[in-house]
Amino acid sequence: MQRCWWVLILVLFLPLAALSQPDSVAPQKTLKRRQYIFSGTTAFLTTSSLVYLNQAWYKDYNTGRFHFFNDDTEWLQMDKVGHVFTNYQMADLMMKGFEWTGCTRRKKLIYGGGIGFAYMTAIEFMDGFSRGWGFSWGDETANIAGTSLAVMQEIYWKEQKFRLKFSYAESGLAQYNPGLLGKNPYTRVLKDYNGQTYWLSFNPLLFAKTKTKIPAWLQLSLGYSAYGMLGGHYNNVLAVDANGNVLQFDRVRRYYLSLDIDLTRIKTRSALLKKVLTAFNMLKLPAPAIEFSQKGTRFYYVYY
Repeated sequence: MQRCWWVLILVLFLPLAALSQPDSVAPQKTLKRRQYIFSGTTAFLTTSSLVYLNQAWYKDYNTGRFHFFNDDTEWLQMDKVGHVFTNYQMADLMMKGFEWTGCTRRKKLIYGGGIGFAYMTAIEFMDGFSRGWGFSWGDETANIAGTSLAVMQEIYWKEQKFRLKFSYAESGLAQYNPGLLGKNPYTRVLKDYNGQTYWLSFNPLLFAKTKTKIPAWLQLSLGYSAYGMLGGHYNNVLAVDANGNVLQFDRVRRYYLSLDIDLTRIKTRSALLKKVLTAFNMLKLPAPAIEFSQKGTRFYYVYY
């Protein structure tokens, strides 16, 4: 679904979770206070953002009748990858938050993983009552996948060895359909799938039984993006350049191999710096990359 729903993480939930660094030695009184702060803030942000979404996006499209909608073939599945990314980030950040409050491991897994999934499922149900959209099983499956990726890693490894990340660069295509792909740089980051890339970053050596000199923060990163999309299913708008020439864009999937850094694994004594690194770790850092697509192979000295 071509909308900027995941920006809520950056605007609302990310600052909350960035402050939530685990501290097992905090006194009980402090942990109790943190529980009130975190629970109250989470409840407020969740409720208020859903109310805002209902008023801003859904109010004028409410049909009053629940229905389903199959959008699995739209945007070369970039929107589905976005759902996976969103739910992964929410589960990871919420689990950190509940750990910060001193909750038991069981509660951290259930509440931390469950809140983000329930939040995104609530949005999906709002879609189900909306004209032009609907409840998408494809979206919900992606929601489950993203939450599971974060929670299962916490269960088996007690850490995130595989991290989902995001990067963006202007595609140049939004000008041909600004109503759908964004009218300015701020909305294009959220709406133009042509400029978005989603990454899976990991360090293979974290699975090795022996220690190596290669730092744990250095990672390989596998990326996915798509290009040439002026509409969800097909390019149904006329793209014309400054000279009046009609332009044709092939809709193509792109895959990448690159390097990345896990900012949470960088050792620092500064509590503030650690919070900042945690907050920005969902973004893929610029680095050399190799692109693979049906059009061939391309090397980038710096890709973002």
